[in-house]
Amino acid sequence: MLYAIGLILALGFIILGIVRWKIHPFFVLLLAAMGYGFISGMDVQQIIASINDGFGSIMGKIGLIIFFGVAIGTLLEKSGGALVIATQLLRLLGEKSVHLAMMFTGFILSIPVFADSSFIIMNSLNKAITHKAKLAFGGTTAALALGLTATHVFVPPTPGPIAAAGIVGAELGSLIFWGLIVSIFALIPCYFFATRIASRVNIPIQLEPPASTSYQPRLSYSILCILIPILLIVGKSIVDFPANDFSDTWFYPIISFLGTPVIALLIGVALGLLLPEKLNTEIYSSSGWLGEAVVISAPIILITGAGGIFGTMLQNSGIGDMIANFFSAGSMGLFLPFILAACLKTTQGSSTVALITAASIIAPMMPALGLDTSMEKTLTVLAIGAGSTVVSHANDSFFWVLTQLTGMDVKQGNQIQTLGTLLLGISAFIVIFTLSLIF
Repeated sequence: MLYAIGLILALGFIILGIVRWKIHPFFVLLLAAMGYGFISGMDVQQIIASINDGFGSIMGKIGLIIFFGVAIGTLLEKSGGALVIATQLLRLLGEKSVHLAMMFTGFILSIPVFADSSFIIMNSLNKAITHKAKLAFGGTTAALALGLTATHVFVPPTPGPIAAAGIVGAELGSLIFWGLIVSIFALIPCYFFATRIASRVNIPIQLEPPASTSYQPRLSYSILCILIPILLIVGKSIVDFPANDFSDTWFYPIISFLGTPVIALLIGVALGLLLPEKLNTEIYSSSGWLGEAVVISAPIILITGAGGIFGTMLQNSGIGDMIANFFSAGSMGLFLPFILAACLKTTQGSSTVALITAASIIAPMMPALGLDTSMEKTLTVLAIGAGSTVVSHANDSFFWVLTQLTGMDVKQGNQIQTLGTLLLGISAFIVIFTLSLIF
């Protein structure tokens, strides 16, 4: 009973602390972990050890990975590389398929760049193309926003999925592959939502004067700093797969080293330095672009570390045995991580916080839930990602970025963004559950 009471109080404190009292999620998670430790009967030494081990262990796994992922996104955004990719994708897909073009562009951009930053980059382009094609602005905006959201919660090197994978112990190469699969299939019903339902919402287009032309980086450089790290990570997953015996080949140690996520993303950062017109202190100084990446990534890294503390505290308390007994008659399997993440997302707004917190709570329970194989760990992270989209509304910063930039009111935002993210999360979980039956 102490475990159950402690967990319920900790979750209640997390929600109230973030939503009502506006406390930074790092301190909320840390205090919730400590409070749970005392309530569950852990001694002082166990609590201190859980704090140190939980934070240190998770930082050793993914601290640098998160920072390098943010650095790549910052370089792409600041240099104009993200806009170059978006413009070229739209040219390839054509103005006749604006909804598909916007969804696919958002899908690609949100892998390295935060969803809200990507939306800011794409908004003026979306307005101009929608106006020219004489389409409903609500439909193209929904397509763009849902494409951005999909990879934001499912595909590394976005920080949320990376953090959840590190906490749960999922393999990044597998998560990238299956995250892409799940997000593509989950977006199919979202495409029809954008074209058939969101397009009925009347939103006038307010065009802005065109920006003055300035330096734009090469498309090849912009693509390579995203593509090369992903290919290296996936390549390492392939050569490390138990069924493939590459250990005696000459290329195995090379791919194994370069495909290690930290090294692969560091290579991506190095390639990103080719994007600016000039490489100077504006780029690499503490107050430059890379310095800004440190500022952006620091809260995410700290929140992830606090999530690691919470998860370790739960694990060291022995709650796993209670969960095993509770679920002995039948396991909820992937439903529990999905529902838990959905509750956290709906109540506090941030998908990243929902991903990290849900992963921290689920990690020590996974054996009891029957989710302890490599594939099941990947599906667990994806189920948490699906839950972390349900739903975006007034407590989500992305909701306000979208509504304010497009001129929507709150009702229209709910009709487009809130309903759209609900559909995306549910359709993604259906795909994930289907995969669990097959594999």
